[in-house]
Amino acid sequence: MKKLISTLLILGALVSPGIAIGADPWPNKPIRIVVTFAPGGTSDVLSRAIAPELSKALGQPVVVVNKPGANSIIGTQEVARAAPDGYTIGLLISAHAINPYINKNLPYDSKKDFIPLAMLALMPGLLTVNPNVPANNVQELIALAKEKPGTLSYGTPGGLTSGQLSMQYLIKLAGVDITEISYKGGGPALADLLAGHIQMLINSPTSTIPHVQAGKLRALATTGAKRPSALADIPTIAESGFPGFELYEWYALFLPAGTPKEIVTRLHTEVMKVMAAPEMVKRIAEIGAESSTDTPEQFARFVEKEDLVWGKIIKAIGVRPE
Repeated sequence: MKKLISTLLILGALVSPGIAIGADPWPNKPIRIVVTFAPGGTSDVLSRAIAPELSKALGQPVVVVNKPGANSIIGTQEVARAAPDGYTIGLLISAHAINPYINKNLPYDSKKDFIPLAMLALMPGLLTVNPNVPANNVQELIALAKEKPGTLSYGTPGGLTSGQLSMQYLIKLAGVDITEISYKGGGPALADLLAGHIQMLINSPTSTIPHVQAGKLRALATTGAKRPSALADIPTIAESGFPGFELYEWYALFLPAGTPKEIVTRLHTEVMKVMAAPEMVKRIAEIGAESSTDTPEQFARFVEKEDLVWGKIIKAIGVRPE
């Protein structure tokens, strides 16, 4: 009888949908997605799109928690310090690769304290101008800036974000003088661009595309290596006279270092299923982005490459860590 009971217990473990971690199967309680920015932005929208689908797949509630502040450092620190048990996932953006180069005293190690899990969206920035600006392409904009040095202004979504650094890098390459106006987020910067208080902005296509389609803004170029399907008629900055210009805003999931391999694999599998759903594929394309089917190991190599890219850009611009 004891042998029969043991056999049944083994068979039960084999067919269980959970992953045995210690005494209990995983997951057996709610999972958090920590978003490092305030509600309403692209990272928040993406997290709330995938959370209910992950919840269905894992059989547990998946709750979105916003932890904004300090260019994503506050929320990122919370993920780094969380128990590596699969119940805390961080939705981080490209600021994760930028922050080590601009902050001397990060409260975490951006490489050692995290496991890259999955890319959700790789998105180029979109350079737009107010329709009152007499420029229909990047070269005309550069010519105008050279004709009127210091009189044009550009907005930034915040200090040392990918939008700000992309614009600074373009200005550096073009050798022009354009005044920077910093805002607390992409929303206020976009509002001032629409009102004509600033002349240009590199921002997320998510919030900018509808205004371009409505004729309220003019799109000049994107910052990626190729044209997104949603912006197929908009050239890249590289095509506009600056070969090799390739910068992105990316949105991805990370886990605390030490999370068991079997949990990493299970989460990656379920996230990829969610991102491969036709509705999600369409949604990602509509915001001018693309997703990825990379394994966690492949994604880790992408993150390493991004570290090098942003390090080079920040050095070229002349930004010093504080």
